[in-house]
Order: sequence, then structure tokens, then C-alpha cells
Amino acid sequence: MTCRRVLLAAAFIAVSVFGLSAQQAPESTTATTFEAASIKTNKSGDGNAFVRRQPGGRFDAVNVAVRFLITFAYQLQPFQLVGDADWVKNDRFDVIAKMEGDPPPTPPGAGPDPMMLAVRGMLADRFKLVMHTETRDLDIYALVMARPGGKPGPALKPAAGDCAAELKSGRRGGPPPGPNDPVTCGSRQNFGRIRFGGMPLSVFANGISGQLGRMVIDRTGLTGNWDFELTFAPERPLGALPPGVELPPVDPNAPTIFTAVQEQLGLKLESTKGPVDVWVIDRIEQPTPD
Repeated sequence: MTCRRVLLAAAFIAVSVFGLSAQQAPESTTATTFEAASIKTNKSGDGNAFVRRQPGGRFDAVNVAVRFLITFAYQLQPFQLVGDADWVKNDRFDVIAKMEGDPPPTPPGAGPDPMMLAVRGMLADRFKLVMHTETRDLDIYALVMARPGGKPGPALKPAAGDCAAELKSGRRGGPPPGPNDPVTCGSRQNFGRIRFGGMPLSVFANGISGQLGRMVIDRTGLTGNWDFELTFAPERPLGALPPGVELPPVDPNAPTIFTAVQEQLGLKLESTKGPVDVWVIDRIEQPTPD
């Protein structure tokens, strides 16, 4: 079972988006690294997994696969990472790390967060990770207006808040947000529900790429930041769920995500072909002991 599927099965944990841009190339890790990092094997068999940024430059990852750490650090969708061994997908680890100082988060759309750069350095140092990139012509979805020259749908509104100011204020750390907490600067995905606030539609397109199994490219022509709530009938994870995990029932009248995007947002997902950057693992090893 992949880390993404574990996250889905674990009651669809709320996730905040860190301004992901899946087409960005890897950047240097020399300027931003962890001053200390502990990596231990997790054999609990628990279905829950999370990555969390904490105050004081601390980074916690619990019960995560190395594949998930790589996709987090390099801002990749699962289908963009190829060439990984079975243990990279299946073995679980706990990571506790600390950066010097307390670098602020990066505003959405402005590139990788400092924590992501530090995780890249840790992967290279402790897992001996080496990768190269290739561009392949793959099936993708283009996010476009449902009607050429049309208007946004009823649920899609210009953002009411200032996302950059929200992040600059230092609001971070603490427990994960609840499913009904307001979303003013991020994206929260639960079972059949996406709450999105204060970010460009390119971030939304990237965020649903993993669900759809293809890269989604924003070609709406809508600029600026947007707020919306999208409700749809989610696909249930394949295979058995972790022990003790139960998913809420699916509304039989709820639309598919394709229909919901069109009816609620006034947008459309068009199937097409396009260049997609993929990251190929050349070398990776079990982590060095603490």
C-alpha cells in the first residue's frame, strides 16, 4: 500500500498546501539543511502517517515511507517519481529534525519551503539519494473554463484574505487544523471535500493531480487568488483499509469530481497530452543509523 493510499485511508487527514509546483526542478540544498536529524524505523503497522512543521525550526514525520518524503521534498506527484525499490514504498520511518533558527514558511506559489530543501539534504546525506530528471509526453488534464469566455461558477470567488500576509504573521506549528476550521491560506482535502483559500488555481490544479493520477495544468486564464469549497463523490481506496479505519459513507447523489468542478467552479478537466517532468531514482540506500 503506497503512502498516499495510507493517508487517504487514515480518515483522509487534513493537509495544508505549501505552494506546490510539481514542474519545478530540484534546487541546491547547501543553504538550507538540518543541523540534527534522527531517523528510526517504525514497525507499528499503524495506518496513520503525517508530516508536520513545528515552531523553532523543527520537523516531524511519523510513520512515513521514503517515497512520501521524496515527493514532499521535491514537490512531486506520485506518478512523477519512478525507479524506486519496494522498500522505498513500503518501509516506514519516524523522522525528528531541527534547523538552525526558525525560517518562515514560503508563500504559496513562491517555490519550495525551507523545510523541503532541508529534507532534500537529509535524503542525500542519510539515504544516499541520487536522481535525475526526464521529460516525458504523458496523458494530462488541462483545467479550462467550462465555456470559452465564460464566468467562474457559483462556488468560485476571488480570495477575501491575503495569503502572503497570513504566512508572514508566523501562524504555524501546533496541532493539525480541524476539518471544519476556516481555510484562509491553503488547501484542505477530506473525504469528498476540498476547501481552498487565498491561492492561485495553479495550486489547486497541482493539488488534485495525485487524486486523478495525471498532471493537471491550469489553463483557465484566471489570475489572482481564489476561495471555494468543492464537494464530490470520492473514489474509495483500493484494497483493505488499515485496522480500525472506517471511511464515512459516500452520498449516492454526489457528483464525480469532474462534474463537481464543472457545476460548482465553472471549470472543466479536459484530457490531453503534454510534457511532464519525472524524477528517476538512480541510487538510494537504507538510512544510516543515528
